Amino acid sequence: MAQAKLGDQVKVHYTGKLDNGMVFDSSVDRTPLEFSIGEGNVIPGFEEAVIGMSPGDSKTVTIGSNEAYGPYYEELVMIIDRQQIPSDLELEIGQQLQIRQETGQTIPVVVRELSENDVTLDANHPLAGEDLTFEIELVEIG
Repeated sequence: MAQAKLGDQVKVHYTGKLDNGMVFDSSVDRTPLEFSIGEGNVIPGFEEAVIGMSPGDSKTVTIGSNEAYGPYYEELVMIIDRQQIPSDLELEIGQQLQIRQETGQTIPVVVRELSENDVTLDANHPLAGEDLTFEIELVEIG
């Protein structure tokens, strides 16, 4: 039976969990995730886990943060004066925003803390610093 290898287009079902068992994402009730192995469209550890699987195979793998979304960097957390936020924007903890850098590039941030005078924004990926466990089923090699 065929085994998934570098360059193959594959379809997988997956369930991703954090160390505490909380499910952060799953394709089980949706269309399978489709990607080409080696193109970098999914995290490196996920691609590596699919290599060698045959259609119908299932496995559970734990991917360390360095092979997932990287470490959590404190220097990507910034506290800004609330006056810098447009007054008509109602902020909530957990809200995602886009901020424009001096270069004109925008980066996604999450509101972590709010006070009367300050807003704490976090530019880390929400899963940065997390080891992730995936239950993966290879549905198809196309």
